Amino acid sequence: MKKTIALSHPKLKPARLVDSIKHDVKKYLKRERNKQLPGDADYWDFDCQYGATEADASEIHVAEINKCIDRAVELELESFYLEIIARPATRNVQQ
Repeated sequence: MKKTIALSHPKLKPARLVDSIKHDVKKYLKRERNKQLPGDADYWDFDCQYGATEADASEIHVAEINKCIDRAVELELESFYLEIIARPATRNVQQ
């Protein structure tokens, strides 16, 4: 998912729009996690980037996505860039 998301809509109130954006992100993460894993992987990991524009995007953790969306609303940005790329990963077992 590589998307520039607008924070304004002619018919939706800002709070409802933010809820819709968060729901779409959650739905995308769930859909990616339900895909079949390759044989050598344990789980799906996500490489995420967030920024006001695609050029300004910096790497974030998947758990910070909702906080970044809220921050964009606080800063009253017209739009923001969000990139979420799924990749298979294995857990490091420490003994």
